[in-house]
Amino acid sequence: MKNRSYSLWALSWPIFIELFLQFLLGAADTFMVSEISDDAVAVVGFSHQLFNALTVLFTVIASGAGILIAQKLGARKEEEARTISIIALKATMIIGALLSVVLIIFPEPIARVLQMPDALLPLAGTYISIVGGSMILAAIMSTLSAAIRNTGNARGPMYTAIGMNVVHIVLNYGFIYGKFGLPEWGLAGVATSTVVSRLLACALLFYMYVFAFERKIWWGDLKVWSKGLFAEVMRIGWPLGVYSGNWVFSQLVIFTFIGTLGAKELAARTYMNTLESFCFLIGFSIALATQIRVAHLFGAGNTREAYKDCYKGLWIGQGVVVANSLLVYFLGSQALGLFTTDPEILAICASLLGLNLILQPGKMLNMAIADSLNAVGDTRFTMYASTISMWGVSVGIAYYFSLHLGWGLIAIYICMIADEYIRGFVCWLRWRSRKWASRAGSTDLNVGQGGAAAEV
Repeated sequence: MKNRSYSLWALSWPIFIELFLQFLLGAADTFMVSEISDDAVAVVGFSHQLFNALTVLFTVIASGAGILIAQKLGARKEEEARTISIIALKATMIIGALLSVVLIIFPEPIARVLQMPDALLPLAGTYISIVGGSMILAAIMSTLSAAIRNTGNARGPMYTAIGMNVVHIVLNYGFIYGKFGLPEWGLAGVATSTVVSRLLACALLFYMYVFAFERKIWWGDLKVWSKGLFAEVMRIGWPLGVYSGNWVFSQLVIFTFIGTLGAKELAARTYMNTLESFCFLIGFSIALATQIRVAHLFGAGNTREAYKDCYKGLWIGQGVVVANSLLVYFLGSQALGLFTTDPEILAICASLLGLNLILQPGKMLNMAIADSLNAVGDTRFTMYASTISMWGVSVGIAYYFSLHLGWGLIAIYICMIADEYIRGFVCWLRWRSRKWASRAGSTDLNVGQGGAAAEV
């Protein structure tokens, strides 16, 4: 058997390094693009909301497959886990290819439909067509990373992230400033850099994926298909896709609200996204590691340990998130000064730093509890909770207060905070009820009926 580690520490620290490097990649992008213009920053921030929304179409499969791989390995069903990974890879490649074609052909019409300010449309068309054209690479990366990580090998995607970041930052510098013999292409160069770094990451991840299971993966395995296993993936995956889709599409709609407010508000939100990512980075790593552990324990029938692990991840993550939020609150203004000198944008961001202190603990609550519910296959519940709260509160009420009443970006943030805490509380009640445990086929269902001891 392969030597696999599912301890929280062994999983979380490589995931943190991977996510931290992705954060640095985004921060470096924002910093370097800000050298071009604030308009370019707004385009990048807006475009990434679009890309995040579209990736749901293949993360439905990739995420569902990842959870099932951990469950199957926990149940010692190695071949089924291997087959699931192959099926997921083929399906996501097809979806990614279709998305690439659409974004290459219709970049500006898509940006116009999403209420991108007219002045930014030419830049948006260039960026969306180049980066969007590599959605097939994003699909491959998503599936391979999920498969590799859920086998217990969190270091593989981490090493890939290191290489991808180095290549991307070096190429960004070359294309923006015309260094290393590269043309001075500005935003088009940043987009090209993204495509090249994704291509190299896919090659490295595929090499790791070949050796991820007991039996090596061969090209001939790409013919493998199992209707039954694909149905299992979709049983978990489609509600999980709706759950994720609710988040990214609601954020995309919110970005259209902000775009209506103006380009400066759009740039400010993009800069705040960078700071917010720093706040919950370690917490998100712990939540993702907890999800893998819970799925593995649940697959093995150890529901008592799975139940406790969720709370362990939650409290560790909350401590980290609160500490990081305080750091951002006190140092945020100085950090924002590295990205822009526009006094209006800085004033908007400064008004949001205090609200971020309240927002981040709510995010951590959702990441830990909802991810654990997803790990045990209770994806329909998180789907329903996210649909009602995100669209009712984070979008519906935000629209009324921000645009109809004219309260602007502050109102949007307050509604986002309310949404996080509503969803977090509802998911906590579901986890505490332990209704999900009956599907484990385990006799270990009476997980501390008093609840208090298990939750500390």
